[in-house]
Amino acid sequence: MGSYRMCVCFTRKYRITEAEPPSDVKDAFKKFSEGGNHMNADQLRQFLVEFQGDDATTVQDAQQIIEQIHHRRHHHHIPKFRRHSLTLDDFHHYLFSVDFNPPIMDKVHHDMTSPLSHYFIYTGHNSYLTGNQISSDCSDVPIIKALHKGVRVVELDIWPNSTKDDVHVLHGRTLTTPVELIKCLKSIKEHAFVASPYPVILTLEDHLTPDLQAKVAQMVTETFEEMLFCPESSEKLEEFPSPEEMKYKIIISTKPPKEYLQAKSNKENEDSSSFKRRDSNEDSRKTDTTEPANREYEEEYTSDSDASDSSGNNSKSSKNDRRREFNGDSDENNKSSSKIDRSLSGEPPEYLSIIAMHSGKPKGGLKEQLKVEVDKVTRLSLNEQKFEKAVTLHASQVVR
Repeated sequence: MGSYRMCVCFTRKYRITEAEPPSDVKDAFKKFSEGGNHMNADQLRQFLVEFQGDDATTVQDAQQIIEQIHHRRHHHHIPKFRRHSLTLDDFHHYLFSVDFNPPIMDKVHHDMTSPLSHYFIYTGHNSYLTGNQISSDCSDVPIIKALHKGVRVVELDIWPNSTKDDVHVLHGRTLTTPVELIKCLKSIKEHAFVASPYPVILTLEDHLTPDLQAKVAQMVTETFEEMLFCPESSEKLEEFPSPEEMKYKIIISTKPPKEYLQAKSNKENEDSSSFKRRDSNEDSRKTDTTEPANREYEEEYTSDSDASDSSGNNSKSSKNDRRREFNGDSDENNKSSSKIDRSLSGEPPEYLSIIAMHSGKPKGGLKEQLKVEVDKVTRLSLNEQKFEKAVTLHASQVVR
């Protein structure tokens, strides 16, 4: 390697390129600047009044805005004749500046009386993380900050602690340090409606045992009290109430307990089998219309009575025995059905009762998943790639 007798140092400055103004910004500038390359104070005032709805703006206010924009962007290094007007780039910078162009009004001016599913909702993801998803700390502080910004959907991943007797919030199977669930719940209760009165949806990524699910149910009900929205029935809602009706309410969304899903699946299979047997019996009766509807049982009892007579037994006694046997099977079926019904009411019942919005992976492809099922409210979660695909291929199903 050679040696050097002289070293030259220099600094290269790169020009920061700004994003090009979108077409709607260009159209607004062209309209209110009357086709010119500059927008003066009077034209800016006209834009603020007619387009932004800020009726109280005066020409002096508009001129002050122009001066502030020039000071921020150019530090007065512009010709004097241009200091009283905005270029297209200045106008674009103004519109997208939080300092110069904050929300026009704090109050909501939209119709908020439609079902909750009709609205776009400001949503958080892994709301408890203070940094990266691998090794950062979990805390209630990011949750508080999100709620103060107006976030309406908070996600918590809940796992058993090391001794399996309490519930922690953490990003599972990573190096993230946990935070206690109860701490997060108390912070949500305190800060949920600081920025907005509209409902907060708390999505729980549940990795718990039934015992800990029951403990979560107790924590949630005791912490949120009257703020918690619970459906009247443990079954899914047919349609969600409106944001206006749900003001100052907290909604729990998660997968129902495995016991509930298994019992429901068993009951659906049993109902399906019963329906098929009923159809089969009806078809057989239609095929032989000259026979009585209960011929099968009559033949069964007749055969037994004939056998009883030949052996010298009372035929009525035999019939009664068969009827008791048949009714006994029915009683067993009723007991089994009642067990399923009790399971459908929730095991643990406390956990199922707090779930207002059921989630889960629906069957079928993306097109089937996007279908709206009548009298059924569910939550469909898609990652960015799937959502982009849904918007590209099924835009009318995403925004109806």
